[in-house]
Amino acid sequence: MTKKYNVNLDWKFLLGEEKNAWYKGFDDRHWRDVQLPHDWSVEAPFSKEHSSGTGYLPGGIGWYRKSFHLQEEIKGKKVNLTIEGAYQNAKVWVNSYYLGYRPYGYSSFSYDISDFVHSGDNVLSIRLDRPSTSDSRWFTGSGIYRNVYVSVQEHTRIVPESTFYYTKSSDENNAVVAVETTIENDTVYKKKLKIESVLYDDHDHIQGELSQLVTLQANDAQQLSFELNIDSPQLWSPETPHLYQLVTRVSEADELVDELVTTVGIRSISFDYETGFFLNGKSTLLKGVCVHHDAGTLGAAVPKEVWKRRLEKFKDLGANAIRMSHNPPAPDLLDLCDEMGFLVIDEIFDEWEGPKNKWSTGHNVYPPKHDGYFEHFPEWGERDLKDWVQRDRNHPSIIAWSIGNEIDYPNDPYCHPSFKEMTGNNDKDKPVQERQYDPNKPNAERLVSISKKLVNYVKEIDTTRPVTAALAYPELSNLTGLSDTLDIVGYNYKEHLYEQDHNKYTGQVIYGSENSHSVDNWLEVVNRPYISGQFLWTGIDFLGEAQGWPIRGSMAGLLDLAGREKPGFYLRKSLWSKELFGKMTVEQMDSHKELFMWDYDEGDQVLIRGYTNGEKAECFVNGKSLGVKEVTNIGEVPVWQTTFQKGEIKLVVVNDDHESFEDVLYTPSHDHYLLKAISDKDTLVGNGEDVAHIEVYLTDQEGKMVINDQERIEVSTEGAIDILGIENGDLSDLTPYSASQRNFHQGYVLIYVRSKTEGGEAAIHIRNTGAKDTKVPFTIV
Repeated sequence: MTKKYNVNLDWKFLLGEEKNAWYKGFDDRHWRDVQLPHDWSVEAPFSKEHSSGTGYLPGGIGWYRKSFHLQEEIKGKKVNLTIEGAYQNAKVWVNSYYLGYRPYGYSSFSYDISDFVHSGDNVLSIRLDRPSTSDSRWFTGSGIYRNVYVSVQEHTRIVPESTFYYTKSSDENNAVVAVETTIENDTVYKKKLKIESVLYDDHDHIQGELSQLVTLQANDAQQLSFELNIDSPQLWSPETPHLYQLVTRVSEADELVDELVTTVGIRSISFDYETGFFLNGKSTLLKGVCVHHDAGTLGAAVPKEVWKRRLEKFKDLGANAIRMSHNPPAPDLLDLCDEMGFLVIDEIFDEWEGPKNKWSTGHNVYPPKHDGYFEHFPEWGERDLKDWVQRDRNHPSIIAWSIGNEIDYPNDPYCHPSFKEMTGNNDKDKPVQERQYDPNKPNAERLVSISKKLVNYVKEIDTTRPVTAALAYPELSNLTGLSDTLDIVGYNYKEHLYEQDHNKYTGQVIYGSENSHSVDNWLEVVNRPYISGQFLWTGIDFLGEAQGWPIRGSMAGLLDLAGREKPGFYLRKSLWSKELFGKMTVEQMDSHKELFMWDYDEGDQVLIRGYTNGEKAECFVNGKSLGVKEVTNIGEVPVWQTTFQKGEIKLVVVNDDHESFEDVLYTPSHDHYLLKAISDKDTLVGNGEDVAHIEVYLTDQEGKMVINDQERIEVSTEGAIDILGIENGDLSDLTPYSASQRNFHQGYVLIYVRSKTEGGEAAIHIRNTGAKDTKVPFTIV
């Protein structure tokens, strides 16, 4: 039987070099206690000495050591170590034995450690080395920032990640699903085995099963294939993300030897040159967002619960798709996309063998630096890609494999003689040498042969999904033939080329792989049935790609780093959501700043905006109507200009079905403030990993929200609970993320907390000099 153990707890950590830390007997008692996931970059202060591209946070060398106990039962078993993500240049030892090296910080990787471990105490040592903070165009983090597992199997077993499940055909009446798996007999004896594949629905009812008898010679392995017929299948979709459990069993003489449970779904996908994307035979527009992998104060070490909260916001938005930008995501995030119903473009590389510009003193501020993955691509690119596809291929949410993001960006570094005539992305503000043909730079035609290889690598492992790339310069890539190597072609921006290129390149499927937030760009999708959809840049603000000090990240998101909705979120919701809603913002005239508040000086001229997907909207100030406005065009936002007066404003929206929705804002008092703290949980599991979100608001005595960014909170703990981080979403706030205090930003602060391993009562204490302290109690069970 396969047994999988999470080993995230009780690690030792040292920031800095220690030449002998690989040695099992090394004394690490003076090292810090940490638990995984862990990102040491966000523990440090922000500094201009570090790169703007990666958020003004450091890298360096870090050592991790973990003592773990294995029971007597492991004797004669296969033992495997899996690391889901370690940034970067990981070197791994167990019990002083060197296992190997993995440079790419986003790859999951495994080692067979059977020959190096024993029953009793064992020691795992991992050295990470991030020598440059100009190694990426966005924040990477530093550390073992994803989960680590140890698994134990018999020597007769299901080979890890060999099971491949896919839908061959499906409709509402019947489905045929295929299962491929490899069984290994790593013993000196011949084995007669029974292999079963059983598909269970979400009520634990068997929906399909097959078995096969196999004889395996000593030290042999065999790949098996099954097909299961499913009557009245529950099809997976964003609206109904039904999941099944595929159970693969290996038995010898009626004794269960190994069992693997794989979560799967039944669904069909197709892309058409004329009619776009189809899911389960139905035309479906991809309403997508791009996301990077960090979560502000948490860095790259993002718990599953945090991603779940973010995805819930995207559901409310009306989004149905996510592009993983620009690296393999955490397996937890893909699991959530399966469970919650998001269509995924899974992406692996931002650069191949040529280095991109890495901005270190502000976005597009010359000169750039050129560190990065390109140094490892020639040796590791094939392995990283194949491991990625093999790891992720059973997720029903994934609809395409993206082998690169903006690899074709002109002069970055690939060049072409056509630059003498073509303008494309050759921005006028760049230095002259960056806007012209340079025969000494790599030729863009080289990308064609690389892409062909990468596409073939994908298809060696999965032929059920199309291969794509997000192109920055399709004008050139269509001429060189790079686009021809892809099954579907992503255009980053370039909406003005949709019609022209659709007519010019017959058979080429185009979709928006990265798009701005403008309504006009969405209309390019709505009005052109051959465009499958779009992916907004971005769904959430992220660290890095900063314009310059003191701004330490990108403000491109619909959500800020605290997961709070911006005005643009509600504009997009008016385009994508089917549920009636209305949301107000107020802008003081000429301030160009929309806020969710009604608190100005008497006599100020203000603009009130009413974001809605309703047909009519009416705004009231202290009960007096400012007029009814009809919403007749897609993306139209009703606006009322008025003079501020204390009290309340109300937005009432209605649709043709006579449904109504109201939104209200109040003027608060500034006499005395209160702290309002709301946790999404009051009970946490004492496993050291359960996470809760505490939203903290500043209010007046009547509970009306106050926006005063000068106010600050101080946070402390009581009992078996830790503070993971404090975030306010303000990218200009240089308070170190490791600090226990944070200013309010637009009346809001978010606190992440995590349980410890012991039970009992616990609490988070929140203090403010001008308001009464508040306490958030928890029970740890």
